Amino acid sequence: MTTRLDLSGQGLTSLPGLALSASLEYLDLYDNQLTSVPEELWSRSGLRVLNLAANRLTSVSPAIGSLRHLHTLDLGHNELSALPDELGELPGLTEYLYLSDNRLTEFPVALCSLGRLKYLGCTDNRISTLPENLSGLTSLRELRLYNNGLTGLPESLGTLSSLRELHLRGNRLTSLPSSIGELSELRQLDLRENLLTSLPDSLPRLSKLDKLDLRWNKRFREPAWLSDFEARGCMVLR
Repeated sequence: MTTRLDLSGQGLTSLPGLALSASLEYLDLYDNQLTSVPEELWSRSGLRVLNLAANRLTSVSPAIGSLRHLHTLDLGHNELSALPDELGELPGLTEYLYLSDNRLTEFPVALCSLGRLKYLGCTDNRISTLPENLSGLTSLRELRLYNNGLTGLPESLGTLSSLRELHLRGNRLTSLPSSIGELSELRQLDLRENLLTSLPDSLPRLSKLDKLDLRWNKRFREPAWLSDFEARGCMVLR
């Protein structure tokens, strides 16, 4: 029985007559020229890893909600401007969700239901705001939102108690929510290339932070406590 199928980098424009094994668990279609995938794909409920990155997809079928065992999904480097709500109904999506380098203008609210997801990458899109309530992402360890158009962050960011890395480079942030000081597991905070002028007084509570990158915030005024941060072992890049 074929449980793994790798068709990456084949220059495929379509998948006519593709016979997908009922036992298929891993499907890699990375780096082709697909504008769509056959509906048969969504009936392969045993899939655990699906890589559709670097194609020309403009939409994803709501039938993706049938992939109940999927733990890793890569939809990066496509032409997606929206995602189906059913994406937030995948109970097995625990490891990785890549949505980078698409045309998303809004953060899909449905993703906030993925309470077991550990890694979420939404970089290089056109997202200007985040949902007010992010608290459903309770297991998230790494969140990458760099190179969007974010102008602010919700206070609910502080509820992501498992978060270890937060990457916000290349946005338009002028301030951070005070709740960021509640991210007790945070190790890395990347704030490069924003419009920050100051940091919230709650930030020194991040006792596990070992890297803080503040470069290229042209009007940033350094707080007095920043040197104390360095003295306790945090690498601060200015």
